[in-house]
Amino acid sequence: MAHIRKLWSLLAITLVATLAFYAWSGEGPVTDQEPIRSARIRLDSLTETVVATGVIRPMVGAQVNVGSRISGTVVSLPVEVGDKVEVDQLLAELDNTALEAVTDEVRADVALAQPQVALAESVLKRRQRLAGQGLASTEDLDTAQRDLAVARAQLEASKARLRSAEIVLGYTRIKAPISGVVAEVSTREGETIAADFSAPTFVTIVDLDRLEVLAYVDETDIGRVEVGQLASFKVDTYPEVEFKAVVIAIQPSAELQNSVVNYVVRLDFEAATEYTLRPEMTAHVQLVVAEREGALTAPRNALLRRDGRQFLVIKRAAGWTETDVRTGWRSENKVEILSGVSQGDVIELNPTRRTSE
Repeated sequence: MAHIRKLWSLLAITLVATLAFYAWSGEGPVTDQEPIRSARIRLDSLTETVVATGVIRPMVGAQVNVGSRISGTVVSLPVEVGDKVEVDQLLAELDNTALEAVTDEVRADVALAQPQVALAESVLKRRQRLAGQGLASTEDLDTAQRDLAVARAQLEASKARLRSAEIVLGYTRIKAPISGVVAEVSTREGETIAADFSAPTFVTIVDLDRLEVLAYVDETDIGRVEVGQLASFKVDTYPEVEFKAVVIAIQPSAELQNSVVNYVVRLDFEAATEYTLRPEMTAHVQLVVAEREGALTAPRNALLRRDGRQFLVIKRAAGWTETDVRTGWRSENKVEILSGVSQGDVIELNPTRRTSE
């Protein structure tokens, strides 16, 4: 019995020593090989895309720099950056004391000219009556007609000066030409601005509902892009959201970026109301340049290359075997298989067996 107890103690010491060795070395007992992941060759639709980087910009007319046509002192500026404004909303007001005085003076000229016209009309009617009775000469009649014409002209001139004065007076109240969000305020209350040579900018407004994407497409791909093609893009702010778009224009002139020739492709899109896109956001664009239905496809991560050949690892009756294939179209995740496999064939997806694609 003592001998048996001694043997059991020796086995226990050996087991503890083995476990301690594995714990110290960070290794464990050898396990079975990782199971092979697989997929089937199947008929599927295939979309060929062109990938590009873009930027979100306001459309033409969707960003407006609002300024002043006249010089003056800013007495009111009721908006701040980020405020939403509507068309004709007051953005700023200039001191209008001098212009009000000019307008009142011209308005008084109109008031003086109106009775002069009435008097000239009365004189003409009286002389026409006297001329009919032979009591007024032709010269007197001509003089009355001339005086009426002069009075009427003076009245019209006064009214024109009044309209001009009222227009200039209206320039002291600067209103929003479009609806949107205030992106920048360039002046403050109390500042005196001069508009002698150019209109100084007070406020910049951006209509966030009228944005577009400018996608920069490499010269090697631009030949496959056409107006009307569908596209999609994502932004870093909402990485899980894919926004749908359509190509509306391709600018004819190229832009050089980091010694690479790119062409600007304009994309129109309709953003969902729950997501706010803003100018200058980076857009990761995919342009759909071609689509094919009913193609034999395999996942791209199943296609292997080695020694100038491309092949798939296919399950046969005798086991897994390498089979050379010829490929066609490629999308982001799928590749078209033109020959070498049949619909329903099982192929290996184990990434540990994959070399370079």
